Amino acid sequence: MGIRSIPIAVAMFSLTGVANAQTASIFGKITTIDGNPAESVNLTIKGINRQTRTDKSGNFKFDRLKPGSYQIVASFTGLNPIEKEVTVENNKPVILDFALNENYAQLQEVLVSAFKVNRTTSAVAKMPLNNIENPQVYSTVSHELLKQQAITSFDDALIRNVSGLSRTWESTGRAGDGGAYFSLRGFEAQSNLVNGLPGLSSGILDPAGIEEIQVLKGPSGTLFGASFYGYGGVINTIMKRPYFENGGEVSYNYGSNKLHRATVDLNGVLNKSKTLALRINSAYHHEHSFQDAGFKKSFYFAPSLTYQVNDRLTVNLMTELLDMKRAVAPVFFHSDRVAPLTFKNIDELNLDPKLSFTSNELTIKNPRTNIQGEVLYKINENWNSQTVVSYGKVKSNGIYTYIWGNQGNFFDQYFHNENQKTRTYDLQQNFNGDFKLAGLRNRLLVGVDYFSRDVKENGSGWGLGRRVSPQGEIKGPLLKDGTVLDPVPLTKDAIDKLLAGTKAGDPSHIKNSSFSVYGSDLVDLTDKLSVMLSLRADYFDSKGDVSNKDDDYSQWALSPKFGIVYQIVKDRVSVFANYMNAFYNIAPNITYDGNNVKIGVKSFKPERANQWEFGTKANLIKDRLWTTLALYDITVANRVYSTPTGSVQGGKVESKGFDFDIEALPYQGVSVKAGFSYNDIQIIAGNGNDFYNEKGRAPGGQGPGTLANLWGSYQIQHGNLRNLGFGIGGNYGGKYKVIDNSVTGVFELPSYALLNGSIFYSFHKFRVNFNMNNINNKQYYIGYWSVNPQQKRNFVATVSYKL
Repeated sequence: MGIRSIPIAVAMFSLTGVANAQTASIFGKITTIDGNPAESVNLTIKGINRQTRTDKSGNFKFDRLKPGSYQIVASFTGLNPIEKEVTVENNKPVILDFALNENYAQLQEVLVSAFKVNRTTSAVAKMPLNNIENPQVYSTVSHELLKQQAITSFDDALIRNVSGLSRTWESTGRAGDGGAYFSLRGFEAQSNLVNGLPGLSSGILDPAGIEEIQVLKGPSGTLFGASFYGYGGVINTIMKRPYFENGGEVSYNYGSNKLHRATVDLNGVLNKSKTLALRINSAYHHEHSFQDAGFKKSFYFAPSLTYQVNDRLTVNLMTELLDMKRAVAPVFFHSDRVAPLTFKNIDELNLDPKLSFTSNELTIKNPRTNIQGEVLYKINENWNSQTVVSYGKVKSNGIYTYIWGNQGNFFDQYFHNENQKTRTYDLQQNFNGDFKLAGLRNRLLVGVDYFSRDVKENGSGWGLGRRVSPQGEIKGPLLKDGTVLDPVPLTKDAIDKLLAGTKAGDPSHIKNSSFSVYGSDLVDLTDKLSVMLSLRADYFDSKGDVSNKDDDYSQWALSPKFGIVYQIVKDRVSVFANYMNAFYNIAPNITYDGNNVKIGVKSFKPERANQWEFGTKANLIKDRLWTTLALYDITVANRVYSTPTGSVQGGKVESKGFDFDIEALPYQGVSVKAGFSYNDIQIIAGNGNDFYNEKGRAPGGQGPGTLANLWGSYQIQHGNLRNLGFGIGGNYGGKYKVIDNSVTGVFELPSYALLNGSIFYSFHKFRVNFNMNNINNKQYYIGYWSVNPQQKRNFVATVSYKL
């Protein structure tokens, strides 16, 4: 009852205490030179660190101001700031309007093109900081960039636009971790955060509701805990929110592989006072595979509601519902991880990239529900409260298959009937303060977090259905006595019959939870020098399988973070350094003696990642050029690996490298986003020649060591061809050792370079796009101890209408 009462108590705290006192305010409207409202213009009151931004109608407001004179600055990315002085007397409201020197078309072009690198954001550090004063490195992908590139897949949004990140395999839909796997700074990562809260997926995320994707680089356990760890970083999706104006957009995509996709983004104000707004994002997607079998069919529906109760209290509600059915190509593991490889590269393996090794009858469903509620309350001039609650549910239901092993030129294909449900609950209470202590400015975050996970597993056993060659030859399973059975057809009835004869695992019901307290303080020692000190205390409690009392365990972990930023040129150029930490709780393992007799249970300390990083950030040429260069060294210690007598702790991996990002608006109508990264990762303490833990070898799943991304666009500003635009870019991935072991040998995927392009035109309220991807028709591969062929040349045509 104590835990259940927390949300009620916190919500009551946030909802109470609304001030009755009437204080002075400054409000107004910002317009362009041709009289249209100017959206997303930043306004700052100099000297008291008050900030706001204009809404869709160009309106802004500052409230609860004391009598006196104020300097208000209106600024917009890529434009010269405008400054005005205003005096507030006798607690009376003051109207202050601005007119920009640019027309509406010019402003919209800057808005669409700008990547807003140095804008103030709260999600990354859980406190309002702009990029140049934040000691952590992060990359963002905006929804406007998704439009330019005609992105219909969440994965493509990341791998085309984020430096240091690559995909190692697509979503499998399997239970537990069926979402796509990415490599980030050499370590595996999955997209499991939505608005900074748990947002699990066993399938493919839909990009229709995305406002922005944030990739926070480096181990971020101090603020986000261990439930969704990522030693190289975490992926956080920011969802679209309602705004106080009627509007929206509808789009239709048609493309290669019989792609049909329709999206709707509708926003409406629900009352006359413009304090209640509803936004609905929805998408229908149907697409076939580029291979000989496979498809995806999904429906996405995401309503969100914002209620601005008053100037101090705002309530946000968001729901995501995704219904998805797919036929998924199996992951092709081309090694049994024991025997020496008979092939060392993709040419010798001779895998036919058009083969899916599945059929459209073998489907898997991955429905997903994600619900979040947020209460924002401004306590006073210096303190804000954020109360957030989330609930998530994902399911894997259907056939999962993978290919494994090595018997000459043939590989075993296994089948399994997935049947798992995962539910998560999360409650966070955050307090943000901005105040002076001993004459020094402090921006302080204090928070508590309660998270619980409930997993019910009721899947089948595993069935060996057939053997396949990389060229598509099929044989039946080979028994230990040399008997060859008939291959099982790839039909639902045949696979159901195969699995009916297997021994299913016992149904399981696993529960665990964590309770955390964390704090972070950014202290300005001078107007150019600041330090950040952060700490998280995390208590993890696992009930294991609720039917087995012997597998319960719990442990504490502390996760510190330290950062320092010195602005060589105020608000323009900074150098930074940080120490960051992440941890992962490891369940106890059974130990055995030399005769394979159980002798006990061994507990382990949390696995830990520690990063040291330094670099520089710059915001130059009147907010038209942003760069970030970061050099890092990440060491993961306390790794657990297997031995014949049980698991042992003591493995260690080190990842070193650098990221370089540049985003620019060099001329009106021109935008550029580019990145380059290099990573070197290897095991520095391991276990002999063990496949997973051999010293001096790559751990697997690290992705290409060298990566590059580029996207540039230009929209004509004048003349008869005004509003016609072009985009060009691509990606490069270096050679990649998916297998690196002295016993099995080395298997290397080749490097690749891809070229993508776009042409678009806007007229009235319409926009048409034609995007061609992989123009050079390159056959390339990705993998995580595996080989996964990728799509060659493909296109997407888009028609959009703005309401």
